[in-house]
Amino acid sequence: MNKRISMILTVATVAVVGAALLGSNYSQTQLAAAGDDTSVLDKIHAMGGLQLVMPEAFAESPCEMLESSGRTVVELDLIGESVELPTIGGTFHAMTFSGQVPGPTLRVTQGDVVKMTLTIPDTELTAHGNDMHSSQMSSANFGAVQPGESAAYCYIAEAAGVYKYHCSGVDLAAMDQHVLSGMYGIAIVDPLNGYKKLMVEKTKIENGVVSLDRTIYDADALEFQLQYNQMYLTEVGTYDMVAMMGHQNTATVVNGMQFGYVPNGVHNAIIKGNENSNIFVAQPWNGLDLKQYQAQLLYVETDQHVRIFVENQGNEPVFFHIVGEILDRVVQGNRVQSAATETWLLGGSQNMIVDLVFDEPGTYAAVNHDYAAIYSGAATVFVAGDPFGLNDRLIAAGILEAPVPSYAYVLGNPSDAVPPMGMNSIPHPAINVHGLYTDEVAQMKIDNGAIPLWEVVPTLPPF
Repeated sequence: MNKRISMILTVATVAVVGAALLGSNYSQTQLAAAGDDTSVLDKIHAMGGLQLVMPEAFAESPCEMLESSGRTVVELDLIGESVELPTIGGTFHAMTFSGQVPGPTLRVTQGDVVKMTLTIPDTELTAHGNDMHSSQMSSANFGAVQPGESAAYCYIAEAAGVYKYHCSGVDLAAMDQHVLSGMYGIAIVDPLNGYKKLMVEKTKIENGVVSLDRTIYDADALEFQLQYNQMYLTEVGTYDMVAMMGHQNTATVVNGMQFGYVPNGVHNAIIKGNENSNIFVAQPWNGLDLKQYQAQLLYVETDQHVRIFVENQGNEPVFFHIVGEILDRVVQGNRVQSAATETWLLGGSQNMIVDLVFDEPGTYAAVNHDYAAIYSGAATVFVAGDPFGLNDRLIAAGILEAPVPSYAYVLGNPSDAVPPMGMNSIPHPAINVHGLYTDEVAQMKIDNGAIPLWEVVPTLPPF
């Protein structure tokens, strides 16, 4: 057998097995690079998702029983819909939960009942499903929901932590396309007894003697959420399965966007006096005309407990690192995994909670410390305190009456990076509208109090 035939059979075999187990329907064009064996490709194309047949008694939903159990019931209502959303230099054919990427974040307390309802509009061309990783129940519940139908299931969120949810491959073809086109989100399950206080260990010197100096921070923290993923797109913005199989991504995204949390033209104007003079190496989302897609920064105070919920939604590892800072604590499954570490590795469908304190005013970039990932979009800039000395200028301009400990009091933090309030959450001073949202979702954020900076900034006095 020559090498070419061997390679074709190997790729075809992997594709058949993948289709059978994961529910992918690989088209002729997607597997063109694998060869011209149409009989094999026809079999692959005809594959459905993972077929799970269960006795009727076991297939019944436990919702009625759980809803009357006396536990708190939290509902997550999602709509599976396909829309066009922007990428750098174009658009792509997105599959979404409720018109946004990532989907809405679910936040519950350990022991709560989650009632997840997925509705597929009759205008949708394909079925969708939803696999909640925070559940412990038969995967038969995650089956495909057809266009024009709704389905619900219930479970108890028994384990604290951060958990992925995504379009399911049960009875559903092309799960990879759905998930990597945007159908993913997270569930945050707060510990029943709350989060732990944070101890940060440093040193001090007295009378020429260096000793340990431990500071204990309250469990309450300013919170952010960061979800990492890759995109595999053709030139016209459709999903490229061949690129995915080769791990040749076309973009690395955080909360759905490349370079979504870097400076924009407003920051250029404030800091350099010229909105067109960039202050960061990559600023692809400049311009108030971009509305909810204009890049925004993340603002924190110095000496403040910050909690970051991190999920790796993608195919590639995430080497989470914050340039200029130490991760003071890493927690997974409500268990401390590390203290005072520089970087923490997350595989696909893996998560963590990072607790840290930014010590000095400055800018700090949270990155996936894979250089290809950094250069293709995985750079998120935190700004701590007032590193640019803007308080005096903002007061002089009449924007502020007194100094503020972070620029969030002026511009707010981006809505897609701020999780719902939960146990031990510190409220953000303000929240602006930012995210890979449809215009309808952006308007809902505005109606709920988020700031449309593209409307507010032009009304401010000059800096």
